[in-house]
Amino acid sequence: MNHISTIGSAALLGSVGLTVMSVLTGCEAPQEQEPNKFYVIEQQANGKYVVMEEMPTEGENRAIIREKNEDGTVSERFMNEAEMQRLAQQEYEKMEAGQSELNAEPSGEGMGLAGTILAVAAGSLLGNMIGNALMGNKNFKSHSNSVNKSAYHKSKTASGGKSAKSSSKKSFFGGSKSGSSSRTSSSYGG
Repeated sequence: MNHISTIGSAALLGSVGLTVMSVLTGCEAPQEQEPNKFYVIEQQANGKYVVMEEMPTEGENRAIIREKNEDGTVSERFMNEAEMQRLAQQEYEKMEAGQSELNAEPSGEGMGLAGTILAVAAGSLLGNMIGNALMGNKNFKSHSNSVNKSAYHKSKTASGGKSAKSSSKKSFFGGSKSGSSSRTSSSYGG
């Protein structure tokens, strides 16, 4: 009898150990990484910047910055991920100190270049923890929506960040059913 209780205790201890290990492993599981993007950021007449185009990319985050010179000619320059990260980190530190445009309600169109980059790419440039924390900030969320005029962003926010699903369903026999579905219930042996 003593042998059976020892086996039961060992099994219980093993089960508790497995449960603890799975919880700890779950906590350390990598979060879904925000996809890298290619941006076209354009300077407006007021000197502020807005995102005109945004596309997912296989490579690193990068941007083309379109700016107007004093004589009105448009020039373009390339910005790689390291430059974007540096600007986003500087703006994040300013925001933490309460000295960023992102701390205030949006006023007018656009923001400074660093604020625009942080508003649209915080998660992919500085990590999901910072991105998620910033998205909890009402002013930050308003700014990120106001500086991004890209069709990609509009379609993403209109569908709640998830791809739209078709209402057409295939039946078992290959035909399609669209619109609402009717539910039938049946009971067996009744």
